[in-house]
Amino acid sequence: MLREPPSKETGMTTVTLPTVPPPPQSPGGAGRRLPLPGRYTVAPGRSLTELTAWYGPLPVLRRRVTLGDASLTVPEETERPSFRYEFDDRRFSAVLTSEQVDEVHGRLQVTGDLDLNGLAFPVLLRLRVVERADDRLLVVGHARLPYRLLRRATGFRLPWRRPATRLRLLVAAEFA
Repeated sequence: MLREPPSKETGMTTVTLPTVPPPPQSPGGAGRRLPLPGRYTVAPGRSLTELTAWYGPLPVLRRRVTLGDASLTVPEETERPSFRYEFDDRRFSAVLTSEQVDEVHGRLQVTGDLDLNGLAFPVLLRLRVVERADDRLLVVGHARLPYRLLRRATGFRLPWRRPATRLRLLVAAEFA
């Protein structure tokens, strides 16, 4: 930071801020949120998934869910990337698949289907890219699911002592 001496007329000091060069862009395109084309998976222990039931503004149930398998396929420029999450828990066994990934306001918006009890339920998963390199991607995001509609469509039920208006599925994963 450079300082110039105060001027005699105003008595104020002028401060010049240093310029920061923009980060180098990867060869895949300017401002890409995804790694280079290829298939990426999540290693064991490099993910966190959590299901939270909410009744109005109050969380009534929070449970970690085991992520069985997760993959990200980034094709060449002409095709769209695809996500696949497999939740392998004794109380919540489901598969979230997506063929549509869009960039909205600097985040990834994943539109897909949650296959639960053999029925597909539409899901919008919003992911924030925490870190991106040419060969890996670290994301954190969540999806909000209306509990009553999910229960009617798929038969998924919480314990009767846990009333809920919505569910939140939290996903954090490192694809490498």
